[in-house]
Amino acid sequence: MDKILRINVGAQGGPGFSEEPLGDYAGLGGRAMTSTIVSTEVPPLCHPLGADNKLVIAPGMLSGSAAVMSGRMSVGCKSPLTGGIKESNSGGQGAQVLARLGYAAIILEGRPADDTLYKVLINKDGVQIVPDNSLKLLGNYDTVEKLKAEYGDSIACITIGPAGERKMSAATIAFTDMELRPTRHAGRGGVGAVMGSKCVKAIVLDDEGLEKRTPENIEKFKAANKLFTEGLRKHPVCGEGLPAYGTNVLTNVVSEAGGYPTNNFSTGSFDGASKISGETQAETEIARGGLATHGCHKGCVIRCSGIYNDKDGNFLTKQPEYETVWAHGGNCGIDDLDAIAKMDRMDDDFGVDTIEMGATIGVMMEAGYAQFGDAEAAINLVKEVGKGSDLGRILGNGAAVTGKVFGVERVPVVKGQALPAYDPRAVQGIGVTYATSPMGGDHTAGYAVATNLLGVGGSVDPLKGEGQIELSRNLQIATAAIDSTGMCLFIAFAILDQPETFQALVDILGGFYDQNMTADDVTALGKSVLTKERDFNKKAGFTSQHDRLPEFFKNEKLAPHNVTFSVTDEELDEVFNW
Repeated sequence: MDKILRINVGAQGGPGFSEEPLGDYAGLGGRAMTSTIVSTEVPPLCHPLGADNKLVIAPGMLSGSAAVMSGRMSVGCKSPLTGGIKESNSGGQGAQVLARLGYAAIILEGRPADDTLYKVLINKDGVQIVPDNSLKLLGNYDTVEKLKAEYGDSIACITIGPAGERKMSAATIAFTDMELRPTRHAGRGGVGAVMGSKCVKAIVLDDEGLEKRTPENIEKFKAANKLFTEGLRKHPVCGEGLPAYGTNVLTNVVSEAGGYPTNNFSTGSFDGASKISGETQAETEIARGGLATHGCHKGCVIRCSGIYNDKDGNFLTKQPEYETVWAHGGNCGIDDLDAIAKMDRMDDDFGVDTIEMGATIGVMMEAGYAQFGDAEAAINLVKEVGKGSDLGRILGNGAAVTGKVFGVERVPVVKGQALPAYDPRAVQGIGVTYATSPMGGDHTAGYAVATNLLGVGGSVDPLKGEGQIELSRNLQIATAAIDSTGMCLFIAFAILDQPETFQALVDILGGFYDQNMTADDVTALGKSVLTKERDFNKKAGFTSQHDRLPEFFKNEKLAPHNVTFSVTDEELDEVFNW
């Protein structure tokens, strides 16, 4: 990973590319790479779909190596959804393959001369940029099938669906999994719209004939990797709950805790939770010949994904994750797993964020255009996005836009991005993260649920404001660092509870780069990333007033605990005072 690939889609005579050494970007990976390039090279006031915005695709510092759990990819740009900086994170095979090809980042820049669609092939022999209008408006599944037919099945693909081509603000970028299915997505912030604005439909990666990246201190790396793996496997969340039931193991837990947003954040418990829970989902998958335990990339030892088959035993979609099940399920009052799985498949195929789509449908139900619990109506709304109809284009631009168009006051967004599956009144630490993250409403930016509800890394009362600022601050710092390594965020459960596992992670990094790294180095990395992101947002026009939750969270009491969000604005302004 010693070079950067720049693809200028606006070059005279058609898109061109160049390779360059890392220079000032040396030593960076993942989120640190994407946010540094965006904050350095993208004018903060530019239009997100214009020539001056850039799309940065970067594997993590450890991607492409034998380090377990290191296959996450970061995608960065100025977000068309939030108007601020964005790092959207994805699993799948892309990060491992791109890193083995030697690239620390791909940068798409410029403005196309026309609407010709392009695909990019990257292999050991170099880079090819090929026009291919036969891919226009294909779904991600059909796009990948065409690419497989042309390039074989040992590739990894990065693609956009019709939502990305139509430049919808909820559009995603799809990454293929180990079965070459486009089931892993950089979902948040509309990164797919930026790729669509560059007229790049697909990037095909082929690392055939190339080896894994080699650590500089092999013995130190191997020893630390072994200890790290053991730590993950013995933790009750990483080693038991997630492999058995996937991320959806949280549905019953969060609903019973009263923090499960139901019917567009109207109440905190869902009567149908058990019907769509991880336990029920796993039973359904196994009974239909699917898989309840599955990894999304090579080197994953947590294996929290799965395969969801339809009633006839045919593949329908990957195991819908907790956020997806909530968004299309409890948030819309729907307790039908098959309907949820069908919407998940459509979201992946059209290339739209499941969280944003579910929240948007909830807003439509709030507006009275469908009834809460009406699965058929929800499915039809998603279909409109795939068609690109006038209504579909509104919905495909997310909950905030939809709320404005249909005159809805109760729209659960921060910085224009829909909130995920934890109500900030009952899980107040996550409310701090939603409000203050540079990314907009985002649970992964500082997953306070771990400590608020699961008792991981200590315990902070989820219903009170005390301790939440420090909790969110520390988790946001740690997360920014983890996102830079290429590690899956789910390692956080083990490293928060097991000091020896955290030390093993530090030693993996130290062994790979042959440096004497400490916990302070990890903290410094996280702080530097957040500082760059917040600086970009400030220059883009963001102020402390953007670090706020919608008013209804402060004014409406949430059943069953009858609480409001109690962290004050003055306290929220202290999160980044380190």
